[in-house]
Amino acid sequence: MALEVQLEETGHKGRFYIRKQEKDIAEMTYSAAGKDRIIIDHTQVDKEYRGQDLGKQMVYKAVEYARNRQIKIVPLCPFANAIFKKNEEIRDVL
Repeated sequence: MALEVQLEETGHKGRFYIRKQEKDIAEMTYSAAGKDRIIIDHTQVDKEYRGQDLGKQMVYKAVEYARNRQIKIVPLCPFANAIFKKNEEIRDVL
C-alpha cells in the first residue's frame, strides 16, 4: 500500500502529512503569508520511517499545491530548503 500525502488546512495554517494505520508518521507544517505565499516552517518524519523519502514527497506535494494556486513557497524549514537546493525543477515556486 502506497503512503499518500494528505493536506489539512485550518485558517492561515496547514500541514501536509502521511498517515499509516491511524497514526501520523510524517508532517510538514506551513503558514500563509498574505494571499500569494506560504512559509514551510517544520518537517518531521518518525524515526522508523526516515530514509524513505517521505519528507521529499511532502515537499513535492507542497510544490504541486503552490503551482495549482499560483502562489510561492518560502522554505524556512532547513529540510525543505535543502530539498529545493537539490532539485532545480521545483524552484519555480520560490
